[in-house]
Amino acid sequence: MTKTYHAIGLMSGSSLDGLDIAFCRFDLDGEKFSWELLAHDCVPFDPRWTMRLKKLYSQDALTFAKTHTFFGHYMGELVSDFVRKHGLDPDFVASHGHTVFHEPEPETRMTFQIGDGAALAVACGLPTITNFRQHDVRLGGEGAPLAPIADKYLFPGYDFYLNIGGIANLSANIDGRMIAFDVCAANTLLNFVAAQIGLDYDRDGRLASNGEVREFLLNDLNNDYHYRNPYPKSLSNKWVQSRMVPILIRTRLSPEDKARTVCEHISLQIGNAVSAILEREGLEKRPFRMLATGGGALNRFLMDNIQEVFDHERIEMDVVLPPASIVKFKEAILMAFMGVLRLENRQNVLRSATGASQDSISGAFYQGTIKTI
Repeated sequence: MTKTYHAIGLMSGSSLDGLDIAFCRFDLDGEKFSWELLAHDCVPFDPRWTMRLKKLYSQDALTFAKTHTFFGHYMGELVSDFVRKHGLDPDFVASHGHTVFHEPEPETRMTFQIGDGAALAVACGLPTITNFRQHDVRLGGEGAPLAPIADKYLFPGYDFYLNIGGIANLSANIDGRMIAFDVCAANTLLNFVAAQIGLDYDRDGRLASNGEVREFLLNDLNNDYHYRNPYPKSLSNKWVQSRMVPILIRTRLSPEDKARTVCEHISLQIGNAVSAILEREGLEKRPFRMLATGGGALNRFLMDNIQEVFDHERIEMDVVLPPASIVKFKEAILMAFMGVLRLENRQNVLRSATGASQDSISGAFYQGTIKTI
């Protein structure tokens, strides 16, 4: 018997380009899933929200608590606008929130995504599921990446899955076992450089294509403990802002040279990540297929550079870009799917990807507004 859900997924990523909203239909028939993306929007944050989210990790507790609540209400209002605009009747909302703190190390075991679920549910009147990372962290995992559950069930047929957002992450399907980890800072760094000359981002890598790789900057970017650690591992925007952005700030180079060097850094780290998986998992180099998504996948210069690294390492990789709507909204689709699995009481976070002691069913549920007759 087929069971159908109509779900809204919300994603606010580290690149701070706005709230991604995806409305999907999911049909479940036993272990088989079929789905369709029916509507989508990216609502840009106004400059005040962008600045508040960027600086929140260094603010006081009261400011943090207020922002957690306000952001929940704000997302709920955006959901209501989205539902009215498209004439939708969703069953529920599943929200990732916005990560402010992510420190899953044994001494802290902490991750926090703001956007109070109760406030969101009341603001939009819909059942709401939030807080998808904390349970995994309590189980000893990284709480990230979450994408492998969608990669496995919604996007079959690939060996590797690369998502280039504010932070780039990589998944791999090893005979049905999903492994994954965060690779490096990506769009966050490229957008930072583009902002130096008044651009929101480097469209198609035009800025980078006019620059040169500067070895001393490349070495500084590559010289971080994260790249020497084995997977599973994860990164936070705080790490990007405190460790990687300062390297760009103190380096006196043209924006073109900075952007070109950052592209080289991203490409090399992605190549290293694929090579690490091949070596650790004992995989022979052969023709592989990779699905590429996230805003960075639309940067043609960056994608060409990544392909050059694969070719140099003699990794036969067919990199596939799905339709633009999937490239841009895959993570919001992921959240909607994780919400479906949560309501079905099925595992939605994989220990093979996060390093936790077990797979888990994650997500906190808020009823929303109860309709009366």
